[in-house]
Amino acid sequence: MRYRITPPNHIDTTVKLPASKSISNRALVIHALSGGEILPDNLSDCDDTDVIVSALQDMPYTIDIKAAGTAMRFMTAYLAVTDSGEHVLTGTERMKHRPIGILVEALRRLGADIEYVGEEGYPPLRIRGKHLSGGTVEMAGNVSSQYISALLMAGPAMSTGMQLHLTGGIISRPYIDLTLCTMRDFGADVEWTGPDSIEVRPLPYHPTSYLIENDWSAASYWYEILALSGEEDNRIQLLGLMDGSRQGDSVARYLFSLLGIKTTFGTEEMGVPTTVSLKYHTRSLPRLDFNFVNQPDLTQTYVVACALMGIPFNFTGVSTLRIKETDRIEALKAEMRKLGFVLKSSGDNSLSWNGKRCEAQPDPIIDTYQDHRMALAFTPAAFMFPGLRINDPMVVTKSYPNYWEDLRKAGFLIEEEP
Repeated sequence: MRYRITPPNHIDTTVKLPASKSISNRALVIHALSGGEILPDNLSDCDDTDVIVSALQDMPYTIDIKAAGTAMRFMTAYLAVTDSGEHVLTGTERMKHRPIGILVEALRRLGADIEYVGEEGYPPLRIRGKHLSGGTVEMAGNVSSQYISALLMAGPAMSTGMQLHLTGGIISRPYIDLTLCTMRDFGADVEWTGPDSIEVRPLPYHPTSYLIENDWSAASYWYEILALSGEEDNRIQLLGLMDGSRQGDSVARYLFSLLGIKTTFGTEEMGVPTTVSLKYHTRSLPRLDFNFVNQPDLTQTYVVACALMGIPFNFTGVSTLRIKETDRIEALKAEMRKLGFVLKSSGDNSLSWNGKRCEAQPDPIIDTYQDHRMALAFTPAAFMFPGLRINDPMVVTKSYPNYWEDLRKAGFLIEEEP
């Protein structure tokens, strides 16, 4: 299936953003470890969260988490430290080629019973859950913060706690901090004890009521829409976001301020969900250089936005994009070329555009590579390419199921093609 996207001439809309899947997935696993009965409030309804809810409720022998990388990492640790019997954890073909060895080896060193069903270092996994005593363990900090978060969340279930030492630098630190904050909200005693060390003391979680903030990653696409619309009288309101958010992707408000978007919060009270108003103001930025090591999921948003606004850029800290739902670096280079932009990558850690153009395809079709963020980030390009077509558009259900409906409410014409 394919959608053809035609943007409106004017936007004045209010959007109820999806709940944060990053917070939802953490809160669900911690809630289960706490033994609580009442689920967190305002859970995300995206695919990634749904598979965790189903797995925790049903606990079948074979747990298929489909394309949800977060669920694979978090459920691996959860199953390893709970006395829940034997399970096989599997997913899509792409998931079977996404590495998980770093997490598995760390859990094994703490006594976990995990074996590979197929290729060494990759799912599927056969896990025989049991209570672990804990201890000291090392893990690479420069590959994926989800490995780190998965291990940390399991720490309070270990009888003597856990000391985690991270090696090789640390990427996506805000996601680790988000994990620590969520753990503390459920009663855990956990803290950084050094620049690369975290201690989880032997204090079990306790059940608690919990409200989940809406998603700043999803908000970034509406910032992008407003920036690419280029109209000062366009207005967008986003519901359920917090000033002082723990979400690393809340940096979007600062980065888009450089691209001419002003953010106004409905309340000045920190940590309270409120309405955020966006307003476009013309602003000239000659170039944007930014290290996305802490916010890799925003990279696609800013690649598309900056290029289409004619702003050269050099984005570093993007090495993890190679092991996401697709190789996002190569996918971005291929799809931006269809729109007439020649991107360059240097190794695995930088992606840049120096202003070089090529001939755009006359009626471009964007491939999404089974990656929700390709569809989400490229759709706003329809302002520059009216009638832009998006292949496999329903891939957005992985993180933002109502994206297309929200766009229709904002005035976008979305036509389905076979």
